[in-house]
Amino acid sequence: MTGKVHHYYAGGNTAKGFYSLYDSVLEDLERLYILKGGPGTGKSSLMKHVGQMMEEKGFDVEYLHCASDNKSIDGVILPNEKIGIVDGTAPHVIEPKAPGVIEEYVNLGVAWDSNKLSHHKEEILTLNQEISKKFNQAYETFAASLRAHDDIEDIYISNMDFAEANQLTDEIISLFYEEATLDKKPRVQHRFLGAATPEGAVDFIQNLTEDIEKRYFIKGRAGSGKSTMLKKIVAAGEQRGFDVEVYHCGFDPNSLDMVILREKGIAIFDSTAPHEYFPERNSDEIIDMYERCITPGTDEKYAEDIARTTKAYKDKMKEAISYLAEAKQLRDQLESYYIEAMDFKKIDAIKEELTKEIESFLKQN
Repeated sequence: MTGKVHHYYAGGNTAKGFYSLYDSVLEDLERLYILKGGPGTGKSSLMKHVGQMMEEKGFDVEYLHCASDNKSIDGVILPNEKIGIVDGTAPHVIEPKAPGVIEEYVNLGVAWDSNKLSHHKEEILTLNQEISKKFNQAYETFAASLRAHDDIEDIYISNMDFAEANQLTDEIISLFYEEATLDKKPRVQHRFLGAATPEGAVDFIQNLTEDIEKRYFIKGRAGSGKSTMLKKIVAAGEQRGFDVEVYHCGFDPNSLDMVILREKGIAIFDSTAPHEYFPERNSDEIIDMYERCITPGTDEKYAEDIARTTKAYKDKMKEAISYLAEAKQLRDQLESYYIEAMDFKKIDAIKEELTKEIESFLKQN
């Protein structure tokens, strides 16, 4: 029997640069292994191996995906056992709370041949500079895309009935929580449900909500109050003692895209592009912010302006994704030098030792 498996991101390539939510994701862990080592040293493969093994043993497993490489992961967590393994190399540098007690460093660099790497010193330095340049170009272009997105929002904000939006939010909060409160400190965890990646926008909404009884799909336009509503639902849940999973927007981390209240069996999420979904189950419901809160005819009245700003937003998004794809190609070249210099028998030995240590920790707890 396998456990529940959830997929999400703890860091992302956003309009605010690389944005990390690792502090929140890793906050409650009692044992954390931080992997050190260059690209191509087997960090992702090691974590996938441990995750798969723990799935087969029946543990719940969470995979933290890599926003810069669609085939890699940046971490694996056993949430109920409060144990995890993460890639601790840049840009997701993990600050340890109690090294040796909670955090343990695992250095995969012991398995490379420094002499082989030194033969490619100039190429490696050049590639690192080029990769950094591509990421900076991506972040600058995402920021330009966000400015265009803000222009779209301005149109709808100026045609917004805020009293109606507040009323709708109050209705939903009342529907979700009624008079219920829990006498405990709530666990509020911040994550990303998706990310901008070298292959475009990716999300894990379907995976994260597959075992949720009631799903609410928020429809609307940019600036129609979706994120504000979600933030108020989070605050209300926290105030009432409910655990809350808070999913930030992978494009603008200041905005929210989804909230899950597993104790209530409820998920509510922004179901517009690039993560547009439609009800599939009888229990799924749509909440239409445009219909309820925006002046009728706004789409038609401002159609020309909306089309112009939407094109500018999409064009910049496409350009930014192209820089991520170029960075991925350069990183693949960089990895090839490290792979060539690696003794993977040593990596297998580290993997075996780490696996035994994790199993020992699990038996003790």
